Amino acid sequence: MHIKILSKGKLFIISIIGIIFPLIAILCVTFGIFDLNPFVKQVWSTVEDNSAETIQDIIVPEKIKSELPIRLKIPKIGVDATIEYVGITSQGAMDLPKGRANVAWFDLWPRPWDNGNAVIAGHYGIWKDGTSTVFNDLHKLEKGDQIYIEDDKWVTVSFIVRESKKFNPNADTSDIFNSNDEKSHLNLITCQGVWNKTKKSYPDRLVIFADKEEK
Repeated sequence: MHIKILSKGKLFIISIIGIIFPLIAILCVTFGIFDLNPFVKQVWSTVEDNSAETIQDIIVPEKIKSELPIRLKIPKIGVDATIEYVGITSQGAMDLPKGRANVAWFDLWPRPWDNGNAVIAGHYGIWKDGTSTVFNDLHKLEKGDQIYIEDDKWVTVSFIVRESKKFNPNADTSDIFNSNDEKSHLNLITCQGVWNKTKKSYPDRLVIFADKEEK
């Protein structure tokens, strides 16, 4: 389920920039120098392949020391998951959570309560040990359902599901990552369908679009 973001050449350049002045890399991503359209087009090669090493410690500025998301809770489908922080792998793809029960927040992008689209990914299907994965029932969410993010100060932020969409692996899904309305959104992504043993992948991609609940 990896999403290809950058070529190896661009990745090398980013790494150098990140060492000299990490903020430059983030600004470059923000303003579109690196094409993020393939992010969801190619990310989803397989949910099992999660061996690549991340380079987030090189290209990401020093992380904010507080108010970071730590748990994702979705009461309707029984999700209460630890949030990992992931960046870009050495292959130029968004990394994934290390296990079946955790989710992964793409920490080059906004936090869930910041303006913009926060993106969290989770595995789908049956894990290697025969147990279900964290987003196995994500397809059951409907408009109006609630999603909660808890931060490291024990503050909970609520989101309301707006819609769900199914994509094929080659679709242009840049709207998952880009938002210009100056509001806070949370987008959950996973795979869907029947596992293809030959291709070692799932045929579809499911995205749940949610908006921060206004108090």
